[in-house]
Amino acid sequence: MAFSTPQIAILGAGPGGLTLARLLEVKRIDYVVYERDDSANAFDNQGGSLDIHHDDGQLALKEAGLFDKFKSLARYDGQAFKAVDKDLNVIWDMPYTGQEGRPEIDRKELRRMLAESIPPQKIRWNAKVQSLEREIDGCIVVKFSDGSVAKGFKLVVGADGAWSKARSLVTSERPEYSGICYFRATISPANPIYHRVCKQVGTGMYLAVTGGKQVVAMRMGDASYVVYAGVPRPEHWSKDNANFFQSSRFREHLVAHDFAGWNSEITDLLTYSDDEQWHCWPLYSLPMTFKGWKSVSGITLIGDAAHLSFTNGEGVNHALFDGFQLANAIEKFGLDSLDDAIEAYEKKMIPRGLESLKEGEEAKRRFFGEDSPQQLKAWVASMPTEGV
Repeated sequence: MAFSTPQIAILGAGPGGLTLARLLEVKRIDYVVYERDDSANAFDNQGGSLDIHHDDGQLALKEAGLFDKFKSLARYDGQAFKAVDKDLNVIWDMPYTGQEGRPEIDRKELRRMLAESIPPQKIRWNAKVQSLEREIDGCIVVKFSDGSVAKGFKLVVGADGAWSKARSLVTSERPEYSGICYFRATISPANPIYHRVCKQVGTGMYLAVTGGKQVVAMRMGDASYVVYAGVPRPEHWSKDNANFFQSSRFREHLVAHDFAGWNSEITDLLTYSDDEQWHCWPLYSLPMTFKGWKSVSGITLIGDAAHLSFTNGEGVNHALFDGFQLANAIEKFGLDSLDDAIEAYEKKMIPRGLESLKEGEEAKRRFFGEDSPQQLKAWVASMPTEGV
């Protein structure tokens, strides 16, 4: 079955794809969004907290007419940050003192806000992309896992994340595994150690680093805490150890195997977390040899699809800003000159994306190096006095 579609298709209803859609809506440019999830609420329990920066992510939300709504959802006191080593020696302590540059918002709240700003008929949920093909006339056909197709597009925008189906039309590069995996759990207000965690972590983020491993805790909008253990693991460890990974013995193994000798105030965040079943987040990045691509007619990428980097605090902001810059280019050049819009957009986006790859590699060394406390101290000392 073939859907009737406008000239622009956006693959993926994450923050980047939805920001682009909202901006096109504001500019009265027609589009359709395809998303594999069944709603904006899918996987609500797996998202973390995101800091939205004043010089890119916030600019996109202002252009989209959503900044006041964002401010009503954002947690400005979430900018508090404390870093320690395994023995609780303080590396960095930045309390919240009224700063406005990088407020936090739950990923699920950001996605829901963006999705609700778009007419519901313009998002096709439950539309998992299987592949893309180019027809003889140059238009791109999108094939879905249920056997349906959508065709006739003059522009397809891959906003479909790390494992983008659209990326193969512009480059053969694929993500590489970093060797690092995050395991995620939560601490709810009903947890017996919750009040102690409130004092320990506060309203923002708490980070403990030593010897290429880390424990992270961050406060969420519902007052719960998300806890991550970042450790080296083989790429398919969670699949190869599925039964063990999903058992109650996993947390005991994690603490004993990876965090032996760490202060119990840190390891208690793992030992007494709520979840019996943890979530696994292996970290990938495009290779450092990646140099971008020459513009290809009828297709472009935004967000992780374009410049997947090792986690460095910039990913969602770059995705929102990609949507901002692409929407402006489409408006400037018009639907009859979409290839010119692609070229103008990519001329700005690709260098910025390559810089993000470098920043991701630096973040990996800083936060997961064997000497991570020393690296982090040196980084903090080199920063302007106003901090991040």
